[in-house]
Amino acid sequence: MGLLSKGSPLNWEETKKYADHVRKHGIVQFLNIYNKVKERQKDVLLWGDEVEYMLIEMDEKNGKVRLVLNGGEVLETLQDKGEKTNPNHPTLWRPEYGSYMIEGTPGQPYGGTMSEFNTVEDNMGKRRREASSVLNKNETLATITSFPRLGCPGFTQPEYKPTPVEKGVSKSLFFPDEAINQHPRFSTLTRNIRHRRGEKVVINVPIFKDKCTPSPFVEKFPEDDGEAARAALPDHIYMDAMGFGMGNCCLQVTFQACSIEEARYLYDQLATFCPIMMALSAASPFYRGYVSDIDCRWGVISASVDDRTGEERGLEPLKTNKFRILKSRYDSIDSYLSSCGDRYNDIDLTIDEEINKQLLDAGIDKLLAQHIAHLFIRDPLSLFEEKIYLDDENESDHFENLQSTNWQTMRFKPPPPNSDIGWRVEFRPMEVQLTDFENSAFVVFIVLLTRVILSYKLDFLIPLSKVDENMKAAQKRNAVQEGMFYFRKDIYKGCNPALDSSSSAAQNGLDSEGDIEYTLMSIDTIINGKEGIFQGLIPILNCYLENMEVDVDTRCTILNYLKLIKRRASGELMTMAKWMREFVDKHPQYKQDSVITDRINYDLLRKCDSITKGEERCPELIGDPVNRGK
Repeated sequence: MGLLSKGSPLNWEETKKYADHVRKHGIVQFLNIYNKVKERQKDVLLWGDEVEYMLIEMDEKNGKVRLVLNGGEVLETLQDKGEKTNPNHPTLWRPEYGSYMIEGTPGQPYGGTMSEFNTVEDNMGKRRREASSVLNKNETLATITSFPRLGCPGFTQPEYKPTPVEKGVSKSLFFPDEAINQHPRFSTLTRNIRHRRGEKVVINVPIFKDKCTPSPFVEKFPEDDGEAARAALPDHIYMDAMGFGMGNCCLQVTFQACSIEEARYLYDQLATFCPIMMALSAASPFYRGYVSDIDCRWGVISASVDDRTGEERGLEPLKTNKFRILKSRYDSIDSYLSSCGDRYNDIDLTIDEEINKQLLDAGIDKLLAQHIAHLFIRDPLSLFEEKIYLDDENESDHFENLQSTNWQTMRFKPPPPNSDIGWRVEFRPMEVQLTDFENSAFVVFIVLLTRVILSYKLDFLIPLSKVDENMKAAQKRNAVQEGMFYFRKDIYKGCNPALDSSSSAAQNGLDSEGDIEYTLMSIDTIINGKEGIFQGLIPILNCYLENMEVDVDTRCTILNYLKLIKRRASGELMTMAKWMREFVDKHPQYKQDSVITDRINYDLLRKCDSITKGEERCPELIGDPVNRGK
């Protein structure tokens, strides 16, 4: 979840006074880090994953499942038993936004050898067993992206009512403040986003129109003071709090590159895969007790932290704000970082010109300068009284304050001050899966892809505007089978940074011969290949594996993971989102009205829990467990 400072949080009015101070010192801190480590080479190719979990209680007697709000105690117990006892403990535990959430990572990063791939699922299993062992009876650990009845009456244990008209941080009609992690960072972010925006956040998700869904679908909100009535759209599921987005779970992977140049190259290349991997991992079709018409959480989480004012969103002329800002601070990236990517930077990039000039004058190149100057158009959202005046030579909290609250599809991460950590990139779009097997498959697939990109010097770049179009397509219902995505045709040509980045040919994705470099492809074509169009990522990965020395066990594990990805892409196996939809559709209590009752939710999550624990097979989602090589 980013920077977790301790201390006395400032309210929005106080934070706002220090916004320029934070930006000014944040840039100084970045420059100090950059100048110390810009020449650093030969860092080891390390990587690691982050899995987010929900704590849920199964109430069999009443046929209800609730989110358990004791993540803080669970986290403390896990840390006491783990890293605080043994610094080399194989797992690490961290807080997440919801007080019903925790995040687990490997205790140490994985290295560059192929055999590491054989340990990923084992470590995820350790995490799951460790956390499960400290839960109470009837509680379980769930890796689901969105809790289907999040925000419905009585969805928490213990039960709390929302407080829309009283003093509180979210003032939500649906989401009680007690469901927010008790660390002051999280409540401060929630309150300050609302105060900065000047109103509650607005999330509208299209409802899935089933046979008996009211048309138009319009809700009435008894506790509303008028804000919801103005914000809620017909035929949409309305939500009004940061928790509806940040209270979802995801799967992320961070890579350490050998140098800053390699990190920038990887950042750009992986950016083109964000929509593809998001669609493949789609796992969140339900919101606030309704069936939606989307399969991924991205737009929901983007809207849930959108702190832009009306002026910044273009609804009013600019008077008190400096910039018209085109996206939420949680969204897809806005510029490539490598020289290869420059010619494909074809979307409007709002930057702070003064900061950009300061960076250029300090010797930062154009692409990196504009990236940082773009991140720094934002205000700090959370500031602690004790962390205002810092040692810019040895601390980076002001830089991280803005860096870690620009939640984009990819994150470019400079090393912390005075550490042996190298330049890193974080891959952020994937939804979390039910089982450790599936999560491992997605992690290993994307890590293998980075190895192939670096080894073969592949180039997947397309105009960034097309990546943005892909992001929209990826969230749609059943995008894996029905969506078409812009993708590069020839990935072996390599980039030519010498090409004029301002030429219309470059901006339109034309190569030096004037041929269009990309075309619309299905995910099946991208992953598995189609003759005459694209050779497919799985065949490329298989070719790479054949040329590597890999022990039999590891090869078997990798091939099983690739098989899952291959079959998901072809439609032979369902995405989690599609599987959940079919479960609800066939449930005897479902009235084809887009409503997920407590009973439906209980039966769905009971089934999910059985599959997660290996008590029940689910060949339509995972394939045949006999062939899993485990």
